[in-house]
Amino acid sequence: MSINATLIAQMIVFLILVGFTMKFVWPPIVKALDERAQKIADGLSAADKAKADLSAANRRVEEQLAAARNETAQRLADAERLAQAMVEEAKTRAGEEGAKIVAAAKAEAAQESVKAREALREQVAALAVKGAEQILRKEVNAGVHADLLNRLKTEL
Repeated sequence: MSINATLIAQMIVFLILVGFTMKFVWPPIVKALDERAQKIADGLSAADKAKADLSAANRRVEEQLAAARNETAQRLADAERLAQAMVEEAKTRAGEEGAKIVAAAKAEAAQESVKAREALREQVAALAVKGAEQILRKEVNAGVHADLLNRLKTEL
């Protein structure tokens, strides 16, 4: 291989081309590659941040759901206790009303019994007077013998 002027000229042109490329072409390419790498790194960090935010949001949602379930269970328990209290109160009121009705019925029955005894005494007194009339064969005056008839009523 011989070194001649063509090889030297090609080397000079090559070195100028390398110098030009290093000075004017290479920096924008490197800059574009660095920007692209930065965008990719930013995208990855944003994805990681979004993933962390999603997991935090899921955790908060689960906590809120658990709190809502607990609150719902508490409200159901409160409603059931209230219903039981209302049922017990209604039973108590019904018992009191029943006792009042029974007492009123007993009082009415006692009053009816007294009335029936009085009516029976009146009838027995009338029968006794009729019987005495029949025995004595004469009329007994109820007005004259009222005292006697009243004593007879009390004895019966």
